[in-house]
Amino acid sequence: MDYITAIVLFAIVSAVTPGPNNITVMASGANFGIRKSLPVFLGICIGFAIMLLLFGIGFGQIFEKFPVLHLMVKLFGTLYLLYLAYLIATAAELSTANTQAKPLSFMHGVLFQWLNGKAWVVATGAIAAFTTVGADFYTQNFIIAFIFLIFSFPCVGIWLFFGSMLKTLLKSRQHRIMFNYAMSGLLVMSVIPVVIELTVIFINK
Repeated sequence: MDYITAIVLFAIVSAVTPGPNNITVMASGANFGIRKSLPVFLGICIGFAIMLLLFGIGFGQIFEKFPVLHLMVKLFGTLYLLYLAYLIATAAELSTANTQAKPLSFMHGVLFQWLNGKAWVVATGAIAAFTTVGADFYTQNFIIAFIFLIFSFPCVGIWLFFGSMLKTLLKSRQHRIMFNYAMSGLLVMSVIPVVIELTVIFINK
């Protein structure tokens, strides 16, 4: 299979399948609409491309040399994802209260990538699978990040659009709360494997 085609297929499958990024974007679209959700949507798409570039220039090796740092990122990442799950679960209640709920910002989307277990797996897999040491490594790394950047927009955008469509169907407060609880639950479920891994690590220490 052609090199570029292989990366494109990997990028599409990775970006369009369910995960913390897409769940968060869909929930934001359902609660705030497309326009107000654009900052976090752009932050996610651009943030992951930046993450890929940084992985390629050595961040992956740093975490291999200092596993404690990797462990700390996983720990704080898990806590942050659980906090996002809480924000999603309470979005409908906050939006009907005196304090208006606010959508996540661009920087939330960017920083979210470093705390997202799926993003770590995809970034590590992409760099390992589609780069060759000594064969113009940095050019390959740039190509991978650029392809992911291009295809993240339509793939993640599908979830944002779907969420905004649901907004018209979730006009009642009760339906909105049920939807947000479901999205929050999915986000928590995506964190469970990391929680189990961290638990095993701390038990064995």
